[in-house]
Amino acid sequence: MKFLFDIFPVLLFFLVYQAYGHLPPDAVATLGALLPGSGEANGDAGAIYLATASAILASFVQVGLYWLQHHRFHKMHLMSLILITLFGGATLVLHDPTFIKWKPTILEWVFAGAFLASAYLGDRTLVQRMLGHAIDVPADIWRRVNFAWVVFFLIAGLANLYVAYGYSESAWVNFKLFGMTGITFVFTFASALYLARHVAGRETSAS
Repeated sequence: MKFLFDIFPVLLFFLVYQAYGHLPPDAVATLGALLPGSGEANGDAGAIYLATASAILASFVQVGLYWLQHHRFHKMHLMSLILITLFGGATLVLHDPTFIKWKPTILEWVFAGAFLASAYLGDRTLVQRMLGHAIDVPADIWRRVNFAWVVFFLIAGLANLYVAYGYSESAWVNFKLFGMTGITFVFTFASALYLARHVAGRETSAS
């Protein structure tokens, strides 16, 4: 459930984009009239704009629901909201999909910068701050995993641009949900295995 909540804006973006071509013409016209610059796009060309508007709305709902439940903001959700509002808003106002296509890359690179900065600011890396309460591994292992995430975020941002500019818009929309989510899941699993190996090794040494 938490996983679906975390990807809710991306999931809604995908669903709205895919459903757009199956909507009745009257519904398309009504929804399109609510968007800035709607008169410049016809037919399936408007899918990216309605999907973008839906994702912006979903991000506000996501941040609001999290605050109502926990009485605080989730930093990742909040950062995503800021970026999708800026880049998605620019896509709608300027009627240019380029901005929304750059949003995932900017978000990945912001994360890369934050993880990198944490290695030099403070006494713990971001990875250790997030997981240190649950597992205990040597400091150099935390640094390795933290740096691995820096590299991952940088590569993920480049992969998004590669698909966005090298393939069709619909292929990029599919990659945004399935590709980005998939590679993040695989890397998270690999990181967990690496940490678990060193936890087990430390426990063996201690005994």
